[in-house]
Amino acid sequence: MSIPRKSAAGGLAKSSGAAARRPRVFEDICDQIRQKLSSGELKQGDKLPSERDLAETFGTSRAAVREALRSLERGGVVELRRGVKGGTYVSRADPSIVAQSLHDLLSFGAVSIQSLTESRAILQDSVIRLACDRGTDADFDLLEASIDRTETLTREGRLEERRVQLLEFYRLLGRATRNEVMVILVGALTDMVLKLMARHDVAPRLATIRTHRQIVRCLRRRDKEGAAQLMATHLDKLHAHFLKAERSQQKRSLALDSSPNA
Repeated sequence: MSIPRKSAAGGLAKSSGAAARRPRVFEDICDQIRQKLSSGELKQGDKLPSERDLAETFGTSRAAVREALRSLERGGVVELRRGVKGGTYVSRADPSIVAQSLHDLLSFGAVSIQSLTESRAILQDSVIRLACDRGTDADFDLLEASIDRTETLTREGRLEERRVQLLEFYRLLGRATRNEVMVILVGALTDMVLKLMARHDVAPRLATIRTHRQIVRCLRRRDKEGAAQLMATHLDKLHAHFLKAERSQQKRSLALDSSPNA
């Protein structure tokens, strides 16, 4: 990895005030490493120099380098490996990090269910249109097979598995767009919805299977507007279902809190 060396005079961290400036120092290191990734100088799987070499390169302390590497690790940019072939390596892209970040925001109350469902509806409109343009018969066959599997799980009363399988429909739609960013975004929002359904114990909507089959029929006919309208109406009803489940759970919680035995 080639990073311009900082001289002792121009180092990132020195003097008695270094500790107070450390947040800026480690963020500067993070930014420079990210720039190397953006320019292609660093690639997935590359091994970074040792902490000592990085500290010398950046003209800063090993503590600041260590803090920067931990921050990059938390962000999924690098991974720290132990053992004979240990060290710091540039991570391979992991879309689940996006999902976890969004889910954390939802858990902390920084994102409302309303914002989540609104964003999902906007995204799915674009996804359904791209899938209609770019999807193949093989893609649509996979969607049909997914619906069949969901129907079987429903009939057998395996509702927890049904919940997971049901959302596979949206992941498959995302892949049919042939757009990797759409795949990541659909996956992230779908993971959030799955956790939301589990948290509020959302009961299955039997009409979902029928609607999904109608959507696939529209996709096969390349009826973009028909598929988009079906998806929009479906998501409106589904999101209302979520909100109703959330309110019911809140009422149960309030009732328990006010119970004399609580």
